[in-house]
Amino acid sequence: MEKIKMKLTKEEKDILNGAQGPTMAKIMNTLVMFGELAGAKRMVPITHEGHLVTSFGISLIKPLYRIMDEIINAGIAAKWKFTADPRPIDYKNVKCNLLNKLIFSKIMYGQQARYEEQLKKVGLTKNNDFSCTCYLPEMGNTPKYGDILSWAESSAVVFANSVLGARCNRNSGMIDLFGCIVGKVPEFGLLLDENRLANWVVELKTTSLPDAQILGSAIGLTVGDGVPFIKGLDKYLGKELNDKAISYLKDMGAASASNGAVGLYHVQNLTPEAKKNGLKMIATGAKKLIITDKVLEQVYKNYPILWKNMDAKPYMCFIGCPHLSVEQLIDWTHKVTQGLKQNNQQKLSVRTIFTTSPAVLEAFSNTPEYLQLLETGAHLSCICPLMYMNNPIAGKKPIITCSNKLRTYTSARFYTEAQILDIITGKKEK
Repeated sequence: MEKIKMKLTKEEKDILNGAQGPTMAKIMNTLVMFGELAGAKRMVPITHEGHLVTSFGISLIKPLYRIMDEIINAGIAAKWKFTADPRPIDYKNVKCNLLNKLIFSKIMYGQQARYEEQLKKVGLTKNNDFSCTCYLPEMGNTPKYGDILSWAESSAVVFANSVLGARCNRNSGMIDLFGCIVGKVPEFGLLLDENRLANWVVELKTTSLPDAQILGSAIGLTVGDGVPFIKGLDKYLGKELNDKAISYLKDMGAASASNGAVGLYHVQNLTPEAKKNGLKMIATGAKKLIITDKVLEQVYKNYPILWKNMDAKPYMCFIGCPHLSVEQLIDWTHKVTQGLKQNNQQKLSVRTIFTTSPAVLEAFSNTPEYLQLLETGAHLSCICPLMYMNNPIAGKKPIITCSNKLRTYTSARFYTEAQILDIITGKKEK
């Protein structure tokens, strides 16, 4: 205790000294050490449900299951329940041969069933609450402005901070769970007012609304873990967080978080803190980045293509990383059906997987577009495409996507949404 610089309450000290058992003491000690490394002065209470990044039962991460068993055997459950990232397996809706199944079920994700049972015992909100877009209303894990969170999953954290005005750091796996168990997190980083000020000003000088994925990429590649204040985007998105704006910011933020390490951004006249405080959200001495059509074009051209055969016909297409909203699924349905009609095609020419959360899929199934999309030959899945691709077999397949996050972490080849639409609806080159 004498080495700890953080100011702890009596309750926190008691937990650290074993008042609630040795396992809780270890959990609290981990959070305190984490806070000490980051310069936190105290712990602060969480005010909303958690979200875990670790949702996959990889056989090799044995310490994870040992720790989870220790927590369960000690009779500990999370003070704040949590959702989790998507499952890595969906044999029904995602193309998977016998060798794939063997690798997934026996080698890569052989502990999936065991781990999901552990999550349920510790505090998973509902059996099917697996999605990277836990904040969508259908999932029910939507923080309010100012809420303090113990989340991991970079795309969820940046959305919560930026679009919702909640407060969360880019935590790692297990730190997110430990915060939910104790009900507190160390106060540092994006939990503090001064660190939520923008140290970059991004001026958008494009001739039209940029592709959200490429804009997010351009920002992330330049600002790294900085906080950008984006000017000019409200010209195209408006000044209200409607469905269109939310979907756009979701994808832009995910790209900025994966191509860089952005945990928070502000959009002038649109996101909550920028609307509330205006230019006061810009720190003194902030750097400047100007985004033009040429800049975006150059960013796109510099994406590496990891296919062995550059001219290979796409084996599969993933759309939805992060998971799609109901509005995005409806929009894609209209675009796909119209594209097929224009190209005189009945079915999609590439096996296309639209990924979304179980709750959003249920809501979408009650719309007319649900059957329309399935009639095109499309498939709907709640899988994590990133985890699906991270294996020796799928990683070698020529898979395409319009997700910058999936492109960054796998061998998937990136195309814009417009290009993807042309490819999967069989548009012929003139």
